[in-house]
Amino acid sequence: MKNLLDRFRSGLQKTRERIGESLGQGMDTLLQRTKVDAGTRDALEEALLAADVGPGATERLIAQAEKRMAAERGIDLREALERTAVTMLAETPARFDPAGVKPWVALLVGVNGVGKTTLAGKLAAHFARDGRATLLVAADTFRAAAPEQLEAWAGRAGVEIVRGAEGADPAAVVHDGLGAALARGCEVVLIDTAGRLHTKHNLMAELEKVTRICARLVPGAPHHVLLVLDATLGQNGLHQAREFQKAATVTSLALTKLDGTARGGAVLGIVDQLRLPVSVVGLGEGVDDWAPFDAEAFAKGLFETAPA
Repeated sequence: MKNLLDRFRSGLQKTRERIGESLGQGMDTLLQRTKVDAGTRDALEEALLAADVGPGATERLIAQAEKRMAAERGIDLREALERTAVTMLAETPARFDPAGVKPWVALLVGVNGVGKTTLAGKLAAHFARDGRATLLVAADTFRAAAPEQLEAWAGRAGVEIVRGAEGADPAAVVHDGLGAALARGCEVVLIDTAGRLHTKHNLMAELEKVTRICARLVPGAPHHVLLVLDATLGQNGLHQAREFQKAATVTSLALTKLDGTARGGAVLGIVDQLRLPVSVVGLGEGVDDWAPFDAEAFAKGLFETAPA
C-alpha cells in the first residue's frame, strides 16, 4: 500500500506535469538552483499560475521562498518552495475527526456535483473501521436518487442511515436523524446536504435552518462544517466558498478530484485567500482513495517526482 507521500505524488501528477511543461524540460535543474534570477522568477511565476495557484499566493510563495534562500545558506529553490508552501498551508491546521463529544455531528456542504455524497460514504467507512458507531443522514432530498446513493454507501461502509421521502424537508430529516443518533448512542453523525448553488438564497437559508436544528438537538452541533470543493474548478471555487461562509461557519475544506486535475495548485491559493484549512482530499474513486490533508506531503507532491 502506498504511503501518504506516494499518494500525494500520484494524486498531484497532472498538476506537477503542468508545472514542468511551463518550466520546460529543465524543471529539475531549475529547481536545484540556489539563486533566483529574473528569468527564473518569471518562469516560476508562469508555471505556478498555470497550475492555478493564483496571483496573490504565487507572489507570496516566491517572495517568501527567496527570503528563505537568502537567510539559509545551502538550500535550493525546490526546498525553499516546499518549506514555504508548508508554512502557508499549515497556518490554520484542522483535522476532520471527532473531538471528545458524543455524538460528533458533521455537516457536508457544497454546490452540486463536487462529490459530497461519495465523500460522506468514504468517511463513514473510515470511522466504522475505527470502531465508531456511525450514522449517515441523507438530507439531500432534492437530487434524484441521492438518498439511494448514500444508502448504497452505508451498506458498503456497514453503517446505519436515516433518510426521508423524496422532496421531504431537509431540516425534518436532520431532526429525525439526530434523534435517532441520540437514541442509538451513535458516536459520529455525517449529514449529507443537498448541493446548492451559492447564488440561490432560498437554499442557503435552508442550510442555515439545518444548522439551527443541529444546535437545538445536540449542544454545540454541528461540530464540524466541511465545505467540499471540486479541485478541477481551481480558483473558481473561491467565490463559492465565500458565499457558503455567510450561511454556515465553515470549519475546514475538502478538495475532491485532486487526482483528476492539473489545477491542484489552487489548494495554495484557496487557503491563502480564505484563511480556511484543508482537512481532507479526494485522490480517486475507491473507498480508500482519500487522505487527511498533510501540508508537507502536498508540498513535496507538488514539486518532487518520485525517486528513480
